[in-house]
Amino acid sequence: MNLLVIGRGGQVARALARRGDAANVGRPEFDLQRPEELAAEIARRRPSVVINAAAYTGVDKAEDEPDLAMAINGDAVGAIARASADVGAALLQVSTDYVFAGDKDAPYREDDPTGPTGQYGASKLRGEQLALAANTRAIVLRTSWVFDARGANFVRTMLRLAKTRDVISVVADQHGCPTFADDLADAALAIAASPKHAGVYHCAGAGETTWARFAEEIFAQSRARGGPAAEVKPITSAEFPTRAKRPGNSRLDCDKLAREYGVVMRPWREALGACLDDIAAAGWRLE
Repeated sequence: MNLLVIGRGGQVARALARRGDAANVGRPEFDLQRPEELAAEIARRRPSVVINAAAYTGVDKAEDEPDLAMAINGDAVGAIARASADVGAALLQVSTDYVFAGDKDAPYREDDPTGPTGQYGASKLRGEQLALAANTRAIVLRTSWVFDARGANFVRTMLRLAKTRDVISVVADQHGCPTFADDLADAALAIAASPKHAGVYHCAGAGETTWARFAEEIFAQSRARGGPAAEVKPITSAEFPTRAKRPGNSRLDCDKLAREYGVVMRPWREALGACLDDIAAAGWRLE
């Protein structure tokens, strides 16, 4: 497999790089607002599979920078998809639960109607549409609530706050499936090894929770490992307003991925334990 991974600084891109087999290109070497540079690199390398793990991820900032979000998450994806198709490469495009409105009372399936409520979700949905339209071998992999032992994410934020606070308020009315970046990277590589089925797939940690219960589990497992912990105070989304509306329901039904690719994600609590083992091994350095 001749694999090209686009992206460098994000959690999924870093997890893919840790696997050692991917050639990484992305910012700062390539400006995603100038997708012709990426297209030229794809034409030069002629990969068999391209994984696009690069994205504009500022959910709230996107409300004030909709054009920038659309350029990176939408237009650049279209250019990457066309360039991949030109060399006969499959494209695996990493996407998000934010393409949904979040008001369904059950986990979202791939064929459920989309309806993003903010600019970030709209830009990611546009990227999905352009990828599928430009490359008949495109695979869209939607995920949710990604965490990692490195970088900026919910797990590390909770642990960092617990070093200075006894009580932390966390939203309790948003539901989702936490996904370990390492597990997502493994799933992407398994798909890339034999990208036989194009289309949209959901890929998230097994099981579901709320942000508040997620935080409680983080602190319980951290405490057991000698790490920082705090008491969680459950609050409503209305008590923690954000610039962009968060989906109330981010749960993703991943049965299609298991059925067509044989990829089954491990339970999120187990994955969280592996993540915390990594953080503990690094001395609980969270800054």
